[in-house]
Amino acid sequence: MYYVTKIVDTVRIPPDRFEEPLEEVAVEVLNETYVGRMDKNLGQLITVKEIEDIGIGKVIMGDGAAYHEVTFTALFFKPELHEIVEGEVIEIAEFGAFVRIGPVDGLVHVSQVTDDYITYDPKKGSLTGKESGRRLDEGDLVRARIVALSLKGRREGVKVGLTMRQPGLGKFEWIEEEKRKSKK
Repeated sequence: MYYVTKIVDTVRIPPDRFEEPLEEVAVEVLNETYVGRMDKNLGQLITVKEIEDIGIGKVIMGDGAAYHEVTFTALFFKPELHEIVEGEVIEIAEFGAFVRIGPVDGLVHVSQVTDDYITYDPKKGSLTGKESGRRLDEGDLVRARIVALSLKGRREGVKVGLTMRQPGLGKFEWIEEEKRKSKK
């Protein structure tokens, strides 16, 4: 889920950037500092959208930089437990498929792809259902539910477990196929 949040913080403007527009420099410095960081309550900061207020700067002796209190809005992505997400399969491994959901990747373990027995084909880089013949490849678009979540540190510390075994989940072609079957 994406959220826009208002934040109050202090931004350090280096002295070599005093000639540049203050708001532009502040957004740049805030983005360099926070983009990609994961907060357990807010999620991962995607971008600083805009500065709402910049206070008067204070120069600290021995530093030379100006410190401004700023109020800004930022866009966050926070995956929620049991949330339905859509993404692209970016990698297939023997143990499952990695799915890109927004700025993070989730793992669909082989036991969570379908109710069918799954085999891994290393030559094709795909997962195939033994009875159904359904195949999952890199680049496929899928719908999944978040069933496990660990949010720590930066993007690399985020672990998202996904399932596609419930009705209405899976590769989009499989979902359409199930809809057609249920109409008949």
